[in-house]
Amino acid sequence: MCKIHALASYIPLWIQVTRLDRPIGWMVLLWPTWIALTLAGFSANEFKLDTWVIFTLGVIITRSAGCVINDLTDRKFDKHVKRTQARPITTGNLSVKNALAVTIILLITAFLLVLQTNQQTIYLSFIALGLAIVYPWLKRITFWPQIGLALAFSMAIPMSFTAYEQPISRIVWALFFGNVAWTMAYDTLYAMVDRDDDLLIGVKSTAIVFGRYDLFAVGCFQLIAISCFGYAFWLAKLNPLSVLGIFAAFGLTLRQHAIAGSRSREACFEAFLKSHRFGAVLFLGGLLGML
Repeated sequence: MCKIHALASYIPLWIQVTRLDRPIGWMVLLWPTWIALTLAGFSANEFKLDTWVIFTLGVIITRSAGCVINDLTDRKFDKHVKRTQARPITTGNLSVKNALAVTIILLITAFLLVLQTNQQTIYLSFIALGLAIVYPWLKRITFWPQIGLALAFSMAIPMSFTAYEQPISRIVWALFFGNVAWTMAYDTLYAMVDRDDDLLIGVKSTAIVFGRYDLFAVGCFQLIAISCFGYAFWLAKLNPLSVLGIFAAFGLTLRQHAIAGSRSREACFEAFLKSHRFGAVLFLGGLLGML
């Protein structure tokens, strides 16, 4: 009974370290994955419920594993950053050994899920894992660590198509680079929250390298993303209703810039939290385009 009670006491810490209490992280991953699954199924002229379940669970699980990997890597930095200083590993409430065990369990679970797909998708999953492991170290050596995150967050797109046994076509590349650009945009907003702390401790980010042109850069990335997703919809031969999603996404970016205009921590974080809506309206646009 005591062991069960002790185990139960870790549950809030596990939820916190995997960010399951903060859905924004897996929402920005799910929307582009669902867009890719939608277009892959449209191309294949079939709907695979099992594939949707595998990818939905896989996104949530791998994102959780990535969060733990990130916290393990950054535990010495996080105590100097206002937003992250209360994280379980940083405070010592969760041991490194415990966190490693959680990571291994999550990665094994994710691998068991991807084994239900096919060989090509499994191969791509190893690339995704490698990117997830490398990303936290990039902020130590380059001002562009967001590129590593963007590539990792976009790997579910080609995997969605290979799971449907569809080729890596121009549609896939348009979605991929669109998602890379979108991720660069919202993660730059996220980095703007920590910029003052990062400058003090030597952590690098695009928010630092862009300086006063940060929001201009975010806007450029967002325009590239919108253009790429629109091009993907056109290549997929979706009907004109899909344009509604494109227009809605553009409107949401304007709202984000209005919020983040002051560049305060709170404003940038609020703008970041609204990022997932961009993916949501594009997903709905894709669905409308199939009617």
